[in-house]
Amino acid sequence: MKYNVIGYFLSEGFRNVFKNKKSTFSCLGVMCATMLIFGLFFAIGKNINNAVRGLEEEQGMQVFMEYSASEEDINKLKEDLNKIEGVNSVTFVSKEEAYNTMKERLGKNEKALRGFTPDMFSVSYIVTLTDLSLNNQVYDAVKRLDTVREIQNKGDTIEMLSKIGSTIQFITFVIFAILILISLFIISNTIKLTVHARRKEISIMKYVGGTNGFIRTPFIIEGIIIGLLSGIISILIVGGGYNYIASGLAQSATWQKLSINLLSFGDMFGQIVLVYMLLGVGIGIIGSSISMRKYLEV
Repeated sequence: MKYNVIGYFLSEGFRNVFKNKKSTFSCLGVMCATMLIFGLFFAIGKNINNAVRGLEEEQGMQVFMEYSASEEDINKLKEDLNKIEGVNSVTFVSKEEAYNTMKERLGKNEKALRGFTPDMFSVSYIVTLTDLSLNNQVYDAVKRLDTVREIQNKGDTIEMLSKIGSTIQFITFVIFAILILISLFIISNTIKLTVHARRKEISIMKYVGGTNGFIRTPFIIEGIIIGLLSGIISILIVGGGYNYIASGLAQSATWQKLSINLLSFGDMFGQIVLVYMLLGVGIGIIGSSISMRKYLEV
């Protein structure tokens, strides 16, 4: 008997979805839009946070020496760098390592290095800090050292990315909240139309002893089905779109110069699926419950 009741709820829920096709499509459209916008900002935010974490792990700067620097100059610079207050570690990067790193960054475009040899690169030191707040202080001290040709400082990039990440998180929250309210309004009104069309049937069910829970359940299942369908469609669109854009950026020479690795969609898949499923089911249940209030005694 129990399985018959469950089967009835499911069949009625699916019947309601396909019976009101126009309303169902409008619900799917709004909920997919909500999820797609969330997915867009979520992916951007995750990549920025990942970039910030990567830069923070490096914690500092890369110090390039003059091309003509001798072995003695190289050893002396290392000693001088280690003496600076706030320096945590000093790692030597040879000309060969610099050349190979550039080849890796260029990837398929490594033919751009044709004609270049390791001797055309300069040696350098990667300097990490004990505290990022000491970045400017260490930078000024390094700049005064002899044989230093260039300093690539990532402190400003970290600060900028952190601000961008915080801004995107705030914008995501605001837009997400607005779109959730719109989705609730649309889906509740859609199910309300279904309830209104079946008001006589509902009255008869109540007259013969049907409980509010028994009458309400098929409509809640309808909302859940619409929410889950929206989630599945959105995952497919976000996943395909993200992989396409990420692949294009990874092959871009400009992006490769930034030395920022993008996360794969697989790295975010679990979190996005969880949020989408919870969002779809949650909006479906809440929207359905709201739509039933005027027709059932609570």
